[in-house]
Amino acid sequence: MEASELRSKTVKELDELLLALLREHFNLRVQKANDQLNRHTQIRLVKRNIARVKTILNENKRVAT
Repeated sequence: MEASELRSKTVKELDELLLALLREHFNLRVQKANDQLNRHTQIRLVKRNIARVKTILNENKRVAT
């Protein structure tokens, strides 16, 4: 997921995406705790995507004010 893709989305879509990413991050953490996680790099990718979405949301808030 690239920042340019995220900038074209609305705030509501970004909020929904953020919620989905947070749920995915939680599920990956649970899998890691139970030694069921196969791809450990997936956690890092999800965390980076969460940061990207939050960054775009903050940019949108700054522009609005």
